[in-house]
Formats: sequence, C-alpha cells, structure tokens
Amino acid sequence: MKMMKVPCVALGLVAATSLGFSHQAAADEDPIVIGAAVALSGFVAPYDDGPQKAAQLAVKVINERGGVLGRQIEMVFADTKSDIAHGANAGLEVLDQGAQMVLVTCDYDFGGGAASVANARGIIAFSSCAADPKFGVQGIGPYAFTMSIGTPGQGALMAEWGYNNQGYRTAYMLVDPTVEFDVSLCRSFKERWIEIAGEDSFLGEDTFQNNDPSIASQITRLKALDPQPDAIMYCSYPPGGAAALKQLRAAGVNIPMLSGEGMGGNYWLDAVPNLSGLYYAIYGSIFGDDPRPEINEVLDKFIEMHGGPPATGQMYTGYAAIETWAQAVEKAGSLDGDAVREVLESYTDEPSLVGATTYTPELHMSVTRPMTIMQVQDGKHSAIGVFRPTKAASIVF
Repeated sequence: MKMMKVPCVALGLVAATSLGFSHQAAADEDPIVIGAAVALSGFVAPYDDGPQKAAQLAVKVINERGGVLGRQIEMVFADTKSDIAHGANAGLEVLDQGAQMVLVTCDYDFGGGAASVANARGIIAFSSCAADPKFGVQGIGPYAFTMSIGTPGQGALMAEWGYNNQGYRTAYMLVDPTVEFDVSLCRSFKERWIEIAGEDSFLGEDTFQNNDPSIASQITRLKALDPQPDAIMYCSYPPGGAAALKQLRAAGVNIPMLSGEGMGGNYWLDAVPNLSGLYYAIYGSIFGDDPRPEINEVLDKFIEMHGGPPATGQMYTGYAAIETWAQAVEKAGSLDGDAVREVLESYTDEPSLVGATTYTPELHMSVTRPMTIMQVQDGKHSAIGVFRPTKAASIVF
C-alpha cells in the first residue's frame, strides 16, 4: 500500500506545483495597472485633465517599446470630483482595481487623500505636479513623490527673474490662502526677493479668498501705496484668481503680475479680456513655442492622440511621472514599493521630460529644476524662455 501511495502523493505534488507555476506565469503576463485618482470633473479638472491624458500617452509610448518588466501597462480611473473629502475614496477605488502605482491630483490638498491610502498599502503614489513640500515624506509618507518643481523653487525663480531679467526693484504680494500651494509659493517669493533686493524693496502684502465676490478693499489698500510697486506677486488660481485679476485691471491696476503655475493655461482668459502684463512659470508651453524641442514633440503627440491641446502646461508632468516611475521599476527589477522607492531616492539630476530630477530620502520633489516662463499680452500667450533658480527658498513642511 505504501508503494501505491507514494506515486499518488508525488503526482499530487507535481500537479500542485505545475498549477502554481501556471498561476505565476499568468500573473507575470498580466498587465501592470496604474490607477489615476484625479479630478475628472469640477474646478480642479483643468489641472488634472492634461496630466492624466499625457499619462495615457506615456503608457502608449512605453507599451509600444515593450512595456515595463516585459509587461504591458493599463490605466484605470476614479474621479475625485474636485472634492478633498472624496480623494481617499477615489484612491481606494483604483487600488481595488489592482493599481500598483497611483497617479493623483496636481495639488497637495486635493491629491493628498488618494496618495495617503496608497502609501498605507506601501504602493508608490505620484502627483503630477503637487508643489507644496508637504507632498512627500513629511505630509503623506515615504511612498509619495511628485514631478513638480516645488514652491521653494517656483517662488525663488519668479523673484530672481523679476529682479534680474525685468529690472523690477520693488514688489508687493497678493496671496490667496485657500490652498497650501499659494501660501507656500508667496512665502518663497518673499524670502528670495528680500535676499536679492533688500527688506525695503518689499512694500507689503494682502490676502483674499478664492471665493471672495469682491476684492475692493484690497484694491483700495494697494492703490494707496506710494510709491506703487514695480511688480505684484500674485498667488492664486481660477476661478477666483481670474475674477480678482479682472477686478484689478478694471480698477486701473496695470502693474505687472508675477505668478506660478496656478495661473497657467488659457481656459480662463475669457474672464479677463485682452489681459496684458501677466507672467507665470510653468513646465512647458502648450502653444507650440517652447524653447525645448522635446516639449513641443510631446505636445504634437498629445494633440494627435487626444484631438486637441491640453488646458494647462501641467500636462507635461503627467507624462514625466509615468516615465520616471517606469524607469525606476526597470532599475529596481520589481514593482515592490520599497524597491522602487529606493531607486527614486537615489536620483540626482535624472533626465526626464520636464528636466533633471532629484529626489532624496527626505525630499520627494525637485526644487531647482528649470521652468518655462510664459507671458500674456493682449490676451495671447507666448513663451519667453527657460530659466532655472540659482537658489531655492527655505523648505517649510
């Protein structure tokens, strides 16, 4: 009987082992899932629409080259509805669909929820362009990264460019504190401006809320300044940022306005007809005139794939996030969150579409990468050039 049982047991082991190999082989051939938990509707959607569509383009390009670890990539989506409270639910939706990396909204406040639930599972979360330094180890956790140039770099860049390239010698600030991005952006501008131009060159600051129907009192205080500032650092985003800008111009405040990526794109320009004198930093022009050929090439492919240009220049960070993550997975030889994180944290001036990218174990964003500075004159956008801050402002978590 024993002689009869041994072959049966062996046959069972062989069958079980073969079944295990079969399951493993099938798993190795399954697509790798990337989940996009982003704003597909609501007022944040213009900032996420371009990046998630550019991410689809990057996936297409990578798949045509053979995929990642020999496997194809597919994307699944969940809508945060531009609601901070809904971000975590959207993150869970894509994780439940098997996401092994999560792309989240281009903002710390609106992308943090989805990134946090991915982080809790040890899964890499990439924001396309959250620029507040809290998006990373300190505010989310060790598996959260962003393709932005952080606000310490963006604010410093606009201070340096305004002083060195435009010849401005005095500055004022209007800050919309609705989201952390704008608070951090203006803080960084102020610090770097005073370092360059001196304390007396900074003429003051005021605040308004994005949903304020009127900024009449802020305009009155600004117009009472004597002398008037050479430039205003304007930290806000549409729709409120556009409405306030319209009120400023209607009141005869024609002072040049400096801003960050929040005021990028032309989807809101109808609110301020024939606007002139706005300058902002962005990841690349969406008007085909960026000084970098690789940016214009991706724009052409984006238009071919999606039938039109993106709403904002944040589009390029969506492409770069997928590109950067895929490179790290290949270098790690694994999808394991810790293995991929260690590779990402080793990056020093790693090439990417949006420029040389550096991460450290303490900081999961770049702060001295170059950006394109755009201008709006007579209601039309054009690229001025690509500039890099020589020194970032202090990083405040």
